[in-house]
Amino acid sequence: MTISLTDGTTAVTLPADLLWSDEFKGPQVGQTASRSVMGALIVQARAMTAGRPITLQPEDENSAWMRRSTVEQLRNLAAIPGAQLTLTMRGQTYSVMFRHHDGAALEADPVAHYSDAGADDFYLVTLKFMTV
Repeated sequence: MTISLTDGTTAVTLPADLLWSDEFKGPQVGQTASRSVMGALIVQARAMTAGRPITLQPEDENSAWMRRSTVEQLRNLAAIPGAQLTLTMRGQTYSVMFRHHDGAALEADPVAHYSDAGADDFYLVTLKFMTV
């Protein structure tokens, strides 16, 4: 099963073995709790409709390698301010944006460093998105 990311015109195919590391870590419900002047507890809760984190990363150094040419495509998409993208994985479609406010939204480290890196060299890549 493949993973793809598209902006409507450009589609990037991602390795199927990327791990969604925070799939079950994000909040499902937004909640605030405060006290009234009389001391009563006031709780407000609502289902989270957007902002769910989706972090895709290799499970280990032997999985989810990406070619430099793919990393460059991802870098170009990440460089578009406010870009809304479609992420498709596991038969589900998500409307996402890169999560720039949470550190680097795209991190790529070469599997092996070469001074003359080419389009076919491999990288380990972490992608940080949020649903919108």
